Amino acid sequence: MTEVNFAEEREDYGINEWGAGYFALNAEGHLCVRTEEDSPSSADIANIVEDLVENKNLCTPLLLRFPQLLTSQLTRLHNAYKQACNEFDYAGRHYPVIPMKVNPRREVIETFLQEGAKYHCGVECGSKSELYAALSLEQSSESLLICNGFKDAAFVDLAMLGTRIGKRVVIVIEKLNELRMVVRQAQESGVKPLIGLRAKLYSRGMGKWVSSGGEASKFGLTTSEILDCLRVLKEANMEDCLTLMHFHIGSQISDIRSVKGAIQEAARVYSKIRALDFPVTYLDIGGGMGVDYDGSNTNVESSVNYSMQEFANDVVYAIGQVCENEKISVPNIITESGRVLTACHALFITSIWDEIETFADNHPGVEVDDDDPDVIGEMKQTLDEIDANNYREYYHDALSDKDSMHVQFNLGLITLEDRGKGEVLFWDISAKAVQYADAAGDESEEFVEAKRKLASKYLCNFSLFKSAPDHWAIDQLFPIMPIHRLNETPTEIATMVDVTCDSDGIIDNFIDQSEKREELPLHELNGEPYYLAIFLVGAYQEVMGSYHNLFGQPNEAQIEISPDGGYRIVKTKKGSNVGEMMQFAGYDTIVALEHVRDLADQQVDAGNLSSEDADKLVSIYAKEVGQYTYLENR
Repeated sequence: MTEVNFAEEREDYGINEWGAGYFALNAEGHLCVRTEEDSPSSADIANIVEDLVENKNLCTPLLLRFPQLLTSQLTRLHNAYKQACNEFDYAGRHYPVIPMKVNPRREVIETFLQEGAKYHCGVECGSKSELYAALSLEQSSESLLICNGFKDAAFVDLAMLGTRIGKRVVIVIEKLNELRMVVRQAQESGVKPLIGLRAKLYSRGMGKWVSSGGEASKFGLTTSEILDCLRVLKEANMEDCLTLMHFHIGSQISDIRSVKGAIQEAARVYSKIRALDFPVTYLDIGGGMGVDYDGSNTNVESSVNYSMQEFANDVVYAIGQVCENEKISVPNIITESGRVLTACHALFITSIWDEIETFADNHPGVEVDDDDPDVIGEMKQTLDEIDANNYREYYHDALSDKDSMHVQFNLGLITLEDRGKGEVLFWDISAKAVQYADAAGDESEEFVEAKRKLASKYLCNFSLFKSAPDHWAIDQLFPIMPIHRLNETPTEIATMVDVTCDSDGIIDNFIDQSEKREELPLHELNGEPYYLAIFLVGAYQEVMGSYHNLFGQPNEAQIEISPDGGYRIVKTKKGSNVGEMMQFAGYDTIVALEHVRDLADQQVDAGNLSSEDADKLVSIYAKEVGQYTYLENR
């Protein structure tokens, strides 16, 4: 691939900042994906989408997976810890673990376990369902299967089953009663389990998920509870079962300073337990390594102010220093960095279905004559005379005239046609005022608000609640940009609205290098398909997405990037159809069809339909059950 430096487009969308080196532009103005920064091995995303649409009969919305980015991120992570261990003469090893909660899809987890076998990559589960799935997967003999979360007897039985079939299952204790249950079941079954204790640290993370750590955390054992657990293990002669200490202070830690304090505290807890003659050999630091979603490299919630290497260095150095002071052997380090491992590998493609006309979009112009109300004439004069010197004053005049017009309309003094003229004139005035304000560098709140209202609304074929739910739920920012026409300067600013019947189904916060913005620079629609991509959705978005309006799973494709710069479509998967979503909601499609047939027959009996028309209607209804739940061109 010949990479091209379209400076303005890079500045608009920040590819270099958030892309982690995986994305670039080619000479055609298309977005490309590659396996490593500066790698000649890349694939044209626009060509992939065109191929899927034309040859695989898949339309948008469309989820693209690039498994090679999973293994690339795993390699980067492991190498970062390896380099840190070498730099600080750290005797322990690094064991990466992929948490299933981040993305439980089988192809995702299997990629980590198969391609990461050389790093002894393991898996973490937090429920019986996840554990059941994890037990069926092939793992390297040295890798771990970490069991977090609250447990019942069945969960513990399943974990011990894993031990008996040769898995290195570690049951992490979240509360004292869990340990008593594990001890009892171990004694009854004769299984010698590997046990971990999760500490509730005083230290907290920083960011959206700060509540997952600290003294008020939902998970973990207090100091007194840890001491009780040690006593229970001693009384049961199971001291040698305790192999792991665990803690977690957040999913997306934005500030590296939060990491340092937590690691020091956890390493001290580990050292004190090890000094009590418990053979703990692993320190599981949980997740926390964040993703720079907005590319700002700062400690704001959608970013991180550190690199992967800096994070690893601080972890290794802090543990090593504490253990040296305590004269204790260093532990092997387990990481559950699921977010940073999975986010990059998936991108979501949507198409612009239409533009929702707002205010005075595409109007043919307004003719004003002497018969029009005075307020309309005044607004027309304002439109004709507004300029760079008076735009603020004239905009204020227009605001006053608009209010006056609506009062007169409510009193019945002007017609609906008059009101229509006035609205067109007001938004034409607003558009001019915003242009003059932009030219003058005027960032007054009133003009920022006017610009936001004037922005186009592009109707996109997707459900926000299904494919990027964190944007709706917690204001998570995701990089969004077109995948083509990137050699053209964007001329429109727009927000994105989805196809759900919900006013919250809108994206109107976008990343920016200084601060988030409410509009996205886009290109004018020209009658050809126009595709946008939402990036970094590989972590959490799929598993947390809802079925609002019974919009189901999008179409999906798994892509392999070829060494020659091409690609191979490894497999495709059709998205949900109407019938599948009916069954999800508890409807019987056969009963539904029979009921529609009965209604049609009643219309035939009443003389309102012919038998032929009734058969056609029922046939249409029966056919629709197999249709994609999203919008389709026919």
